[in-house]
Amino acid sequence: MRILVWGAGGAVGSRIVQEAVARGHQVTAVGRSGPVRGDAADPDDVARLSAGHDVVISATRPRPGSEGELVDAAQGLVIGLRASGVRLILVGGAASLIVPGTEVLLVDSPGFPEDLRPIALACNEQFDVVRAANDVDWTYVSPPALLEPGARTGRYRKGHDHLVTDADGNSSISLEDFAIALVDEAEQALHLRQRFTVGY
Repeated sequence: MRILVWGAGGAVGSRIVQEAVARGHQVTAVGRSGPVRGDAADPDDVARLSAGHDVVISATRPRPGSEGELVDAAQGLVIGLRASGVRLILVGGAASLIVPGTEVLLVDSPGFPEDLRPIALACNEQFDVVRAANDVDWTYVSPPALLEPGARTGRYRKGHDHLVTDADGNSSISLEDFAIALVDEAEQALHLRQRFTVGY
């Protein structure tokens, strides 16, 4: 499989590249630096770089203060892939997930960190962009509440619109296992035009 990864230099993107290469896929890594550069917000760049690939995985993350770039990138990816037939897997945010046992979105839950609100709201707008894209085979992947470096265990559980939590109510996964879930989706295409989430 030929996979294009946007944001390949980031915490999530670099692990996706590593996981996909380890499985024998042909990977094109696009980042802010390196041999392949592009702007995910530019539909022409998206169309040009994605040509010849089977799936595009976008794991771009803006710098603080530039959260709106997430929405611009989602729009650029959707427009750029519209006529190509290439699938899009978009790494989003957890803010739009429902807290189990409630009808409250994570971003609106008590104690949600105020400093994370700008990126959370941008992720919600990003999700709105792809949900409206009826002419693109997209998948939106929301991480759990906590996503950080850790062990590659190869195990995870899936959910759809609710946070995946363990018996103690914790919602987490390692970056390494999150990458496994993303490459699994690239290979299996189980959630076309759907959102899913993962956790332990």
